[in-house]
Amino acid sequence: MIGTSSNPELAGKAFSIALTWITETFGWFYMLSVAIFLVFIVSVAASSWGNIKLGPDHSEPQYSFAEWFAMLFSAGYGVALLYFGVAEPVLHYASPPSGAAETVNAAKQAMQIAFFHWGFHIWAIYGIVGLVLAYFAFRHGLPLSIRSALYPLIGDRIYGPIGHAVDIFAILGTLFGIATTLGLSVTQINAGLHYLWPSIPINTTVQISAIAIITAAATISVVAGMDKGVKRLSILNMTLAISLMMFVFFIGPSIHILESFLQNTGSYLSGIVERTFNLQAYSRSDWIGNWTLFIFGWTIAWAPFVGMFIAKISRGRTIRQFVVGVMLVPTIFTFLWFSIFGDTALNLIMNEGLDTLITDVQANHAVALFQLFEVLPWSFFISLLTVFLIITFFVTSSDSGSLVIDSLASGGNANTPAWQRVFWAVLEGAVAAALLLAGGLSALQTMTIASALPFAIIMLIATVGLWRALVIEGHRDTSLQAHTLNGRNLNLSHWKRRLAAMIDYPNKSKVHNFIDQVVTKAMKEVQAELKSRQWHAEVVFDADLCRAHLTVLRHEHMDFVYDIRLTEHAMPSFVHSELKPETDNTETYCRAEVYLRRGGLSYDIFGYSEDDIVKDILDQFENYLHFLDNSPGELPWDMTEHDEMLNTDK
Repeated sequence: MIGTSSNPELAGKAFSIALTWITETFGWFYMLSVAIFLVFIVSVAASSWGNIKLGPDHSEPQYSFAEWFAMLFSAGYGVALLYFGVAEPVLHYASPPSGAAETVNAAKQAMQIAFFHWGFHIWAIYGIVGLVLAYFAFRHGLPLSIRSALYPLIGDRIYGPIGHAVDIFAILGTLFGIATTLGLSVTQINAGLHYLWPSIPINTTVQISAIAIITAAATISVVAGMDKGVKRLSILNMTLAISLMMFVFFIGPSIHILESFLQNTGSYLSGIVERTFNLQAYSRSDWIGNWTLFIFGWTIAWAPFVGMFIAKISRGRTIRQFVVGVMLVPTIFTFLWFSIFGDTALNLIMNEGLDTLITDVQANHAVALFQLFEVLPWSFFISLLTVFLIITFFVTSSDSGSLVIDSLASGGNANTPAWQRVFWAVLEGAVAAALLLAGGLSALQTMTIASALPFAIIMLIATVGLWRALVIEGHRDTSLQAHTLNGRNLNLSHWKRRLAAMIDYPNKSKVHNFIDQVVTKAMKEVQAELKSRQWHAEVVFDADLCRAHLTVLRHEHMDFVYDIRLTEHAMPSFVHSELKPETDNTETYCRAEVYLRRGGLSYDIFGYSEDDIVKDILDQFENYLHFLDNSPGELPWDMTEHDEMLNTDK
């Protein structure tokens, strides 16, 4: 950073040479990696693994779908859509990678390229990182850190130098990815301010001043935290973005936009395989490096941040819900955005004779959106709203990025001091400013693609680790199929008592006494028998939580856990008033539910005799031993210390 500031011209030349070498040498690797990520994540979602929850089986999503989508969109690439939504289609139309410029075919190609650059591929990159982190953190209790993805491959060595190196690469990638986004943001903010007030010049002084001011705003948000800062800003961003999009849709050529949206989506889907593997091998040019490889490299560098952020807000969703939410919904929204803004701009050029738009955008990519607004009604107000939206996107990206980098740097710890988060927010702004001084967009492109190279390798290794963990998860599910809901395979010795428990809907006091007296006694009988056979087991009863906990300790494998908890439920609507618990007009009843290491099994054992409970424990223990016996190779994880995280629904 000091070197780029002291000699910007020399640094700019070095960045340019490095960019050319990386794209020519490793371009094939970037494209192949992205293709692997896309195929893998779609395959996992479509398989039976898609039913696995990112957390214990009983966990529920922390955020509503609207809140979830708003946050992942704002963190993901809201800034990029504002920057490239008009600029990219216009630039490809004026200078396509193949064929004649400024023709109908060039317009079609421009929109298809924009769809390809911002479609499924980049969300597959974000999704694979987010899925890996969420699965290992919430399903297996490992730290919410990139190193955790390697646990199935190297075990506890993730806590040593290898794990530290992985997280360092993730921090650097995130830092430069955020710097690129901030750099693009301030150039567009500068263009918007110049458009609104021509006395404000377009230069690096204004841009660096904007970085300083908005970084200060980001530090306020980052101190506020996730719910008070990031979530509220994200919802505001989404509301403003949709309002802006709907305004342009109704003012612009609405029917043409809908037609082009459908046609370009079809063309994108039909040509996705060819474009994925197109490296211009027979017509080498700078286009592939300046566009496709830059955008994919930027996404990979940005992936530790976006992936971890998406993971943080995705606990309790199934893998299939996660993949569909992360890939399908944002992609459709993106295609609508480019159709509304990009096709409106192309329609003005091709049918309204607004050729000056091409010249203006080629001279400065950042002015594209504001030049489009100039020919629309209420241009000053809409441009002012856009500048404000860019600023809020900037703040959201900076503060959420600071939270993620801070978490990575502290080994996955979410509760870090405020000064530490502020430090990272300030450093992000400083890096963005230094790269702008060193060569503008070219320097940002180079550092982004360079920092993405090592992390792409880490992502491929993490993909293998996730695959191995899911295979083991499949063995676990097979081993636990013997028990289904409500313990249907139990040969109850006191069936009348069990029937009474099913239809009496007991109150809290009854279930508490049952767990304290009957369940705990049955567990201690099993503990004593295991002890006589040299197996170490522990029984704990927590009176406050009304939880009886049996653990069979295995030093080289994960422990066996059999947990009975008092859970409270709403009274079913079909229950007659005379059957409700004899308490003060309560509308709830309680159950004694079984929980294993992977979460709740949703069946109730209230009313079982001691012998019935012993039999249930032994059945689950037999399934556990069968799982160990049939799992491929040595199970790499033993996560006794994370049991509370696994079995507690936050």
